[in-house]
Amino acid sequence: MRLVIGISGSTGSIYGIRCLEVLHGHTDVETHLVISKPAERTIEHETDWKVEDVRKLATVVYEEDDIGAAISSGSFKTAGMIVAPCSIKTLAGIANSFNDNLLTRAADVTLKERRRLVICLRETPLHLGHIEHMLKVTQMGGIMVPPIPAFYNRPKTLDDIVNHAVGRMLDLHGIEHKGLLERWKGLAQPFKR
Repeated sequence: MRLVIGISGSTGSIYGIRCLEVLHGHTDVETHLVISKPAERTIEHETDWKVEDVRKLATVVYEEDDIGAAISSGSFKTAGMIVAPCSIKTLAGIANSFNDNLLTRAADVTLKERRRLVICLRETPLHLGHIEHMLKVTQMGGIMVPPIPAFYNRPKTLDDIVNHAVGRMLDLHGIEHKGLLERWKGLAQPFKR
């Protein structure tokens, strides 16, 4: 299976990096990575990762301006794409089919080919324009997955919160993973009136 990973310049670059970490060496998944220029700066600022080390986690890496890359065509078969994190600028580009860089073009290809597009939007609070872009992408078949933490699993660290969100994104692509999240099993005791 081929999966495209896009990392845009929004805060939360760890979500895309953790996706790549989990999938690195996964025998069933070939990752195709595109990192926006603003994301390169964000990665260096927010994490201890170097951009070159993040690139090494992917099977194939493309430059943001390489509009002729394999992932820019629907004839290049993939299982879909995860954009994590997704900035509002990138969301607007996807919602309006701007295709002004490889990240937005690959997302547009994913939608036009009716493949699964998972978007980890990192912005709050939201105004109507943001919500309208989310609606548009959802109507085109995209899946909005803002990294809102779950608390039923009693997270103890930031890694617990990041891992849960990444696990849910990978679930949406049917990718097996272990140890990322605790699955809901229901309450031990049903509520009685």
